[in-house]
Amino acid sequence: MKQLLIIIGVILLPVLTYSQGGRKLGTSFKSQGQFDSRDDDQSRSKTQKEGPEPAPVSEYKIISVENDTTSVDTSLTIHKYYKFNYLRKDNFELLPFPNVGQTYNKISYNFTKDDHVLPQFGAQARHYNFMEVDDIYYYHVPTPFTELYFKTVYEQGQTLDAFFTINTSENLNLSIAYKGLRSLGKYQHMLVSTGNFRTAINYQTPDKRYKLKTHFVSQDLMNEEDGGLSERSIENFISEDPEFDDRSRLDVVFENAESTLYGKRFYLDHSFDIYKRKDTLSDSNLSVGHILNFTYKKFQFKQAAANEVFGPSFEDIEINDETRLESLYNEGFVQFANSYLGKLRIKGGFTHYNYGYNTVLDLEEGFIPNRLIGDVYSAGAAYENKVGPFDLYADGMFNVAGDMDGYDLKADLGYDFWEDSRAEVSLRLNDRAPNWNFLLYQSDYVNYNWLNDFQNENKQSLNVRFLSRTLLDLDLEYSRIENFSYFAKDDDDNVKPFQYGGQVNYARIKASRDFEFGKFALANTLIFQETLDGDEVLNVPSFITRNSFYYQDHWFKRALYLQTGITAKYFSNYHMNAYDPVLAEFYVQNNEEFEGLRSVDFFFNGKIKQARIFFILERLDAVILGNTTFVAPGYPSRDFTVRFGMVWNFFM
Repeated sequence: MKQLLIIIGVILLPVLTYSQGGRKLGTSFKSQGQFDSRDDDQSRSKTQKEGPEPAPVSEYKIISVENDTTSVDTSLTIHKYYKFNYLRKDNFELLPFPNVGQTYNKISYNFTKDDHVLPQFGAQARHYNFMEVDDIYYYHVPTPFTELYFKTVYEQGQTLDAFFTINTSENLNLSIAYKGLRSLGKYQHMLVSTGNFRTAINYQTPDKRYKLKTHFVSQDLMNEEDGGLSERSIENFISEDPEFDDRSRLDVVFENAESTLYGKRFYLDHSFDIYKRKDTLSDSNLSVGHILNFTYKKFQFKQAAANEVFGPSFEDIEINDETRLESLYNEGFVQFANSYLGKLRIKGGFTHYNYGYNTVLDLEEGFIPNRLIGDVYSAGAAYENKVGPFDLYADGMFNVAGDMDGYDLKADLGYDFWEDSRAEVSLRLNDRAPNWNFLLYQSDYVNYNWLNDFQNENKQSLNVRFLSRTLLDLDLEYSRIENFSYFAKDDDDNVKPFQYGGQVNYARIKASRDFEFGKFALANTLIFQETLDGDEVLNVPSFITRNSFYYQDHWFKRALYLQTGITAKYFSNYHMNAYDPVLAEFYVQNNEEFEGLRSVDFFFNGKIKQARIFFILERLDAVILGNTTFVAPGYPSRDFTVRFGMVWNFFM
């Protein structure tokens, strides 16, 4: 770790002391969002009649790790309301647990997003709010910019996300942010306390030949674990006995456990232009670059005393499971770009991984080591070009040597029909080992110890998208998976990892369309999906819908812009996955089919200058029809509550 800090200091010292200049920002077709009518308010009015004119919002740039660039958006739309939640993402395809900051049960899948060539860390149920490399953005702003997010929770707490960025010069941008949450929850032993700290630097030299993006994140996500409601409490919950309207009276399975996911990451992406030429015919550029990603993760499950629900234990007094992963990835690349020939990148990578525990186990079933340590060498290429109305992007990476086989191949083709319509076709081929906790796991609970020699999961996905303001947004996906890995209970009622011997075939259609009728509007999103083969290991509801009917207008001489209405959600009955707190993973169960959740929210949202205010009556249907539904076996859905919050932007 000391050596890493020295490397960071050596890299950043010349950057911070170098003279400054300007930066030209680019985009790629993959995430332009140019036909997205949801964020089309990109103007900011003058705050003073005298003095210099403030910079337009469009000059406040947000840059992704892939160099896709958008602008700060201060508009209020129904789709901004959908993102006003703890994740700050549209969670239409997720089913939230009773307390803010807990996990989510998936009700739909998108397998085209899996682009890894190595196993990922376990405890995936706790990763929804864990910020990965793609979740960190870089900025270029003409003046200091601040964003504050606040929203109430259910009991004794709040959630806040504070962000600040500044360009100390035209060439150097610094940003820092912290997202924190504390929520006690309405049920027993359900406290959530999380923190996500991140800071980033975006820099380039005055001649624009050297470019750098780097960030550091530190995260700790703590959840108390209660195992869900006890069998008797489940009966009391379903019966809607008024005595248990106070949810703290319902007993839970245990009250002495908590789990925490820790993580730290240093990321660096920098490049240098060896050759740059600009003439009347074309622009050409030859550059070399380097990417460094050092990641440390730890998942800890602690329980004051062992509970028989998880079987026998080695330690009867206290359970303390700790799983660690250290990963160091280095990538070097050479890139040639030409305005006619496109952009070609040749790349090679090296990964050192160290996953495991501090103990070894010698059981009757066999010897279980404490570590999986190895090196992987990879190589690949990427190509991007625009020819007339067509956009082409292809990327591939292969593990060519080392301890893990795997590859990831993707190809994207985009076509612009008209000014407001676009079609995209994506093909993804991914082959990699299952996540680390499928291969090796240790616990103080006897049944949670295994060493597996699983085959690589092979995923083949085809995705077709049609985007149009005037017609509709349509997303079609078909995925085929071999050696699908999953958790389920064995014949002895113990949760174990398995690989499916057959083939999983999954298809879905997602459609969305917004309608406006004067000052009224209707926003609709629907999903039809089916597991064609392998539905015993991949359970999904066949139908999901969300519909918002609302009124929108300017009030008080246009000082206030408001949107108010109702949002209704529903999904059909299905065998929803169960949650295991020891692993922080969901596992497949086919014994019980659960009723689909219907929910109705009333919202009153307003925008005053750069402040967006949200007032929400969540689960109004629970007041009228009662609440007897679950989000996972033993875990009830949320009750009616009143919540409010705001997102406030400051331009200095």
